[in-house]
Amino acid sequence: MTHFAVTAVGADRPGIVAAVTGAFAEHGCNLEDSSMTILRGQFAMMLVVDAPAGVGAAELEHTLAGPAAALDLVVTVRPAAEPTEGGTDDTGSWTVSVYGADHPGIVHGVAALLAAEGVNIVDLSTRVVGPPESPVYTMLLEVTLPPGADPHEFSRRLDTTATELGVTCRLHPSEADIL
Repeated sequence: MTHFAVTAVGADRPGIVAAVTGAFAEHGCNLEDSSMTILRGQFAMMLVVDAPAGVGAAELEHTLAGPAAALDLVVTVRPAAEPTEGGTDDTGSWTVSVYGADHPGIVHGVAALLAAEGVNIVDLSTRVVGPPESPVYTMLLEVTLPPGADPHEFSRRLDTTATELGVTCRLHPSEADIL
């Protein structure tokens, strides 16, 4: 089996998931991982697809061309690295929550600190909530700390960045999900 990373983006409408996944079912592909969301009327999906031997990226792109044209989607298919077995020092999954008055630079400020600290962002979600006259920016990140990292020390550096950005940031161990 060969793994492919697939993205599809376009205006939200019924039938996108059925059309895209139908193309994979037609070739006997297995959907191993997926994330799909709607952001301000735009639908975005990212999938990791395990294809049978002999099914390549070009064949999948060709099969997806019809649904992409019909639904006005931008679709990409590219080879994905095969998963590797563990063997690294696993620090577990952590959640960073960010809240504050909405203004440009919040995501970049937090992401820059995480990158500088060697922290990997596994998932990131943002929303602007509240009334238009006083919007609050919310961001939730699932992250993994580098091997040997001290969560308490990292939390102190996160507090410093939060103060500079005028937001509140909190780090805590992630709860186990059903998925």
